[in-house]
Amino acid sequence: MTEADFDFLRALLHLRSGLSLSQDKRYLAESRLGMLCRRRSIDGLSTLVQALRPGTDLLLENAVIEAMTTNETLFFRDRTPFDLFRDVILPEKLTANAASRTLRIWCAAVSTGQEAYSLAMILDEMATRLVGWKVEILGTDISSEVLEKARAGIYSQFEVQRGLPIQMLLRHFRQDGDKWQVSERIRAMVELKPHNLLLPNSHFGQFDIIFCRNVLIYFDVPTKAKVMAALAQRLTADGVFVLGAAETVIGITTTIVPDKSHRGLYRESRSSNGQSAGLGLPFDRARTPTLRSVRG
Repeated sequence: MTEADFDFLRALLHLRSGLSLSQDKRYLAESRLGMLCRRRSIDGLSTLVQALRPGTDLLLENAVIEAMTTNETLFFRDRTPFDLFRDVILPEKLTANAASRTLRIWCAAVSTGQEAYSLAMILDEMATRLVGWKVEILGTDISSEVLEKARAGIYSQFEVQRGLPIQMLLRHFRQDGDKWQVSERIRAMVELKPHNLLLPNSHFGQFDIIFCRNVLIYFDVPTKAKVMAALAQRLTADGVFVLGAAETVIGITTTIVPDKSHRGLYRESRSSNGQSAGLGLPFDRARTPTLRSVRG
């Protein structure tokens, strides 16, 4: 692959997906896109780039983006965010949303589904406290390939052994040979849709909780700021963000700030006069937008 071809691919990936590919990742592009070329019987990377340059083959562009997207995930990854969800966030929301009895959660980079299903399993185990509540979990990802796997909810023995407690495996999965499938009840709790974080998201409505973990690390600072600003618009007035362990909002946005009591938890910043910093709106449940169904 020539330097010009690599520069074209870097620009395309950044424009279409926000992925910031540094010069030292050339080997990664050659490896992953080389496999794509073999699968599609394309005669090498130069031929691939030549086919991409007119900008008319969107299916091929999407295939390149999917090939270059890292989809590493596992059940209850890093554990702490899920402990926060169960022990801090949910009790807070059960109190704050007692009148509406609604709860909306967005996993904004859901990959193959383990994060969303981990949250669903926690909610299922709290079912007696959620009787009469309308709870929605939306999972989105730029990759249609990983979303198909997430919808099927079928995982290998290796995948279910990574982070998933044996009690939950036996309670919420059905074994089929060397594969395990998430129960229909848990899968029904999660709606999965394609979404590029760089594109408008207002049609999804507002959320009480947004998980956006281990995706910002692949963006440059301007793209991180753009994504965080867009996600912040989807957060209810007293909603919370959960980011990855290696991610931070410092130097990216002043609209979202760390929760001083709980590491890894972020909230919309508030000024001393009760205004929401960066948005100029009163911090009051009265300004919380009307709950809208994801299907709407």
